[in-house]
Amino acid sequence: MDDQTWYLRTSKVALALAIIRSTPADTSSREYTEHLAKVVSEQEATWKSKVQALEAEVLQLRHTLLLSRMRAGVCKSGGPSSQLQAQEPGSSENTLSLLEDSGCDLSNEQRSEPSEVAQHSVESCTPTPFLPLPIVKRHCGTLENPLSSHMQFLQHLLELKNLTESGSLKTDLSHFENDFSTVSDSVFQLLDGLITFYRKPKFPFSSFWAEAVNTLAGLISDCNLSNHILKKCSQKLEEFEKTLLQVILRSNHINRFQVQHYVSQSLVTLGSCSLLRKSIISLLLSEVNSFTDVLGTINQVQAGYVTHYENIFSLFWVLEQLLQKENKEGNASGGGHDDQEIKKFLQKHDETIFQLSDAFPLFTFYLWRLGILLNSVETVESNSLP
Repeated sequence: MDDQTWYLRTSKVALALAIIRSTPADTSSREYTEHLAKVVSEQEATWKSKVQALEAEVLQLRHTLLLSRMRAGVCKSGGPSSQLQAQEPGSSENTLSLLEDSGCDLSNEQRSEPSEVAQHSVESCTPTPFLPLPIVKRHCGTLENPLSSHMQFLQHLLELKNLTESGSLKTDLSHFENDFSTVSDSVFQLLDGLITFYRKPKFPFSSFWAEAVNTLAGLISDCNLSNHILKKCSQKLEEFEKTLLQVILRSNHINRFQVQHYVSQSLVTLGSCSLLRKSIISLLLSEVNSFTDVLGTINQVQAGYVTHYENIFSLFWVLEQLLQKENKEGNASGGGHDDQEIKKFLQKHDETIFQLSDAFPLFTFYLWRLGILLNSVETVESNSLP
């Protein structure tokens, strides 16, 4: 017996003896042990909630620190006060809108006039924590959502990066990359919240969720942020994509088409990011290929497949949107026929259409359209190669 095992057994015996000695006279040792276990469990839940609250507070402080440091870097690199003044008059309104606060949860005493804010930022550019952060306008109601703090931070970050990468305020923020783990942590928690919501979506949807997906796509499209995010969140992203797919395919209530359209649009928004588009196309084609094999074994849509058959057309719509975008961008890194699902689809394409066209004419019509788009992607990729 090693020392660790011996100490563990000794501790258990000592704990049992302590419980027996302290058991009240009118209570059995078993009842008293169960009571102590319940007390400890309640205390553990209390401490766990306190730890989570402290972790959330620490993450918010990291948000503030990172954004303040980035804004301080903008101020120190190239004198943005003169650069801001040199902007075209037509862009002053846009600059003001970027410098305004969101206006949420501020008292009258705390809220500053936009002109005062802009004047203070241009003249002093002092990186104090009270300077408003660049942010897009959003509904104040999103503050009721526990994920809103992550959304605010990530949108602040995107707007700040867009501002610093513009022609008038171009600033290198690459030296902040060591602090971008804060971004990955927020994206991870945002993905957790999105997955929880979309597993049981409630209609009508709040605009918050569409903003969240759009922000997510914008972050992963950023070449500096994407590496940090994908390193930590790639599995979560894959889980989110599969969750959206299952929501579309498993919906069976009468008014499901509104929900499917909303979720389909979320997939299209994610696919607007070229780094995610390949995996989404492959995921959707995998489902189309599997269902095509099922239809090949039957002559008509059977009762057990009616809902699935109807829902698959939402996947066709998403695939068309993504493939059209792929053709438009001429993205040579899209994967083309190296993807196994694309290979399988195209290899059986003509045979499948011939086999299923009589029994399932609408289904094969969409297969034909997808085949044209996939072949167009290959043509664009071939022409883009040196």
